[in-house]
Amino acid sequence: MSSMDEARHAVATAAALLRSAAAALRGRDADDVQVELRDLALSWAELYAAEVVLEATPTGTGLPGTLARIFCAEAVGNLHTRLRVRHGAFGLTPDAVDDVPSLAFMDAALAPAAVAAAGEQVRASGIVDVALDAEHELMRSTFRRFAEDKVMPLAADIHRRDAMIPDAIIDGLRELGCFGLCVPARYGGLNPDHGDDSLGMVVVTEELSRGSLGAAGSLITRPEIMGRALLAGGTEAQKARWLPGIAVGDPLVAISVTEPDTGSDVAAVALRAAPKRIGDQPGWALSGAKTWCTFAGKAGAILVLARTDPTAAPPHRGLSLFVVEKPSSGGRSFRHASPHGADGGSLVGRAIPTIGYRGMHSFELAFDNYFVPHSALVGEDGGQGRGFYYTMRGFAGGRLQTAARATGLMRAAAERALAYAEQRTVFGRQVASYPLTLAKLAGMAAAIAACQHVSYAVAAAMDRGDGQLEASLAKLFACRAAEWVTREAMQLHGGMGYAEESDVSRYYVDARVLSLFEGTEETLALKVVGKALLADGVPELVHGPP
Repeated sequence: MSSMDEARHAVATAAALLRSAAAALRGRDADDVQVELRDLALSWAELYAAEVVLEATPTGTGLPGTLARIFCAEAVGNLHTRLRVRHGAFGLTPDAVDDVPSLAFMDAALAPAAVAAAGEQVRASGIVDVALDAEHELMRSTFRRFAEDKVMPLAADIHRRDAMIPDAIIDGLRELGCFGLCVPARYGGLNPDHGDDSLGMVVVTEELSRGSLGAAGSLITRPEIMGRALLAGGTEAQKARWLPGIAVGDPLVAISVTEPDTGSDVAAVALRAAPKRIGDQPGWALSGAKTWCTFAGKAGAILVLARTDPTAAPPHRGLSLFVVEKPSSGGRSFRHASPHGADGGSLVGRAIPTIGYRGMHSFELAFDNYFVPHSALVGEDGGQGRGFYYTMRGFAGGRLQTAARATGLMRAAAERALAYAEQRTVFGRQVASYPLTLAKLAGMAAAIAACQHVSYAVAAAMDRGDGQLEASLAKLFACRAAEWVTREAMQLHGGMGYAEESDVSRYYVDARVLSLFEGTEETLALKVVGKALLADGVPELVHGPP
């Protein structure tokens, strides 16, 4: 059996083991088995990534094949560790966890000499990209050049001063049309009228995040979420009104879902939208608090999830979406009185200081009887009570984008770490030449390649009308990988990595936010992936043994 066949056997056997472990929890209340579900969800995400990697590297030749085997061995090893430690919770014996051929494969793929040799290949080639078709390679090179020329020179200063993204970056991206990546061409965007190009969105996000997560990589996430929500539920008049502006970045937009007392529990949103009429105009009065609304100050329109029916059962059926228009503000706070007169209420915002992810500013918002016309309700009469579903439609794209953001960020970190390790000499020897450094470089390169493969595969699935669950798996896996890669990049810099003047310190604190937004790691693991495990087990995302 070839080494790639050994990898396939190990991943397939691990998938079967994962199914057995999940079956042992069937019928249990998810809240009673949170620890077990988290373990299984993380392993499912890693094994799904391993299967995608194996499919993308069928021959296993060269550096891509070497990195694929390393990644698969790590994924299988992680599952074995989690199940062996808690085998009783899953109704397994230690012997049932250990598959001898899989152990032999892991021992060979992760042998110190093998990973050091892979690290030497990474030294020689650098962090290699997964290949794309000609159209998307052109997109990659265009936005990589923009990130290197326009974003990277400003990124450190934006972070240190906690400054707003300068117009030079925003206007440059407007000229490149990147705000219209999810908007169909008939509304002035770059997306095909019939079908989607989620891969283009992923590639652009990855390159901009390589330049800076806070100053560029997240700029198109909000248009993506709002655009998908409008396409899913907006009336034709609403699409014609808002989508052309979104496509050209005028207005810039924000998304307001999270509340101080609800976090990622979207169904529990409490901000109230009550029917109200001002003069002859029917509309809604929004009252309550929101938090972590990124880019709310600069935005000229905010997509707000609010409760229009407080008695709905289940509660998520009482939620609706509104497009709240407001003046753009570049400061750290704002107060806007409704344009509908003294009885129209007010909207107040305050930026939240953060350790990283700086440039866009995340805001707390207070809606005080703030009036919006009925035309601001997404879907108008037909959209009332549908806000949760439209939001989830937008979030699926946002979660995939977050996986791409994680990939770009960890790529930047790995590139800096490799360059520094080549330049730095310790104890009379290049840091890059030590076996431990080589093992770290190989692991980083393997994780980055796997994240690229997964995000590209999920993009293709979403364009086929699938990929909702896979997007959550991609985010769950990629965000954890980004924390590890940026941590190791900082470590390879030694003391200099802890200095604020070092880019890797920024990458490290930026990576920490990825597992928190667009659905926290715990919410995805327990309420999305875990729920699917308890209901259906592991589907054919990860194939069992032949």
